[in-house]
Amino acid sequence: MRFHTIIEPFRIKAVEPIRQTTREEREAALRAAHYNPFLLRAEDVLIDLLTDSGTGAMSSNQWAGMMRGDESYAGARSFYTFEAVVRDITGFKHVIPTHQGRAAERILFGAAVEAGDSVPNNTHFDTTRANIEARGAMALDIPIAEGRRPQAYHPFKGNIDLDSLDRILTEQAGRVPLAMVTVTNNSGGGQPVSMANIRAASEICHRHGVPVTAFGAGLVGIL
Repeated sequence: MRFHTIIEPFRIKAVEPIRQTTREEREAALRAAHYNPFLLRAEDVLIDLLTDSGTGAMSSNQWAGMMRGDESYAGARSFYTFEAVVRDITGFKHVIPTHQGRAAERILFGAAVEAGDSVPNNTHFDTTRANIEARGAMALDIPIAEGRRPQAYHPFKGNIDLDSLDRILTEQAGRVPLAMVTVTNNSGGGQPVSMANIRAASEICHRHGVPVTAFGAGLVGIL
């Protein structure tokens, strides 16, 4: 039998030690935190699966970029480099950097959403829902039926229900300032969303004259 081994195409230049814990210690820490992972001390966590945001290692070029970066208060060279890359990748004209996705959400919903509005999504992330509801609006979750059944097999269980989206935009015309598609569908178990589903959702929204927002890790964009 032949074996084909694939190795990671990079060298690891820094190692951060972590504290080894026993099962008993982890169970005790969970009980003390009332089973709320946000109340755990990071030093008590052996494998951190709480988030995928900002937990990866940086490349040598990224570390070097931090040293070469222009930290001028305004008009920094680093911003224009960042802006050009984002425009090239997304095609968006306006680029506003924020430190986190939740900050971008606050800016977006503060400008676009009013009390009494509804914002449909495949499944809202927790901070997204909080920022919408803080405006007095309703965050509507409309994943496909398979996304609500853990035992069901479907390659794109994170898809938004297109029929429900069309119905909401029809029945609540004038009260839906925007629709959203969260990629991946984190609050739905991190399930993927197909490009075909995103395109179809965009077509429905454009037909109703409603912008659709793609929301992902650290990126909010109007399509």
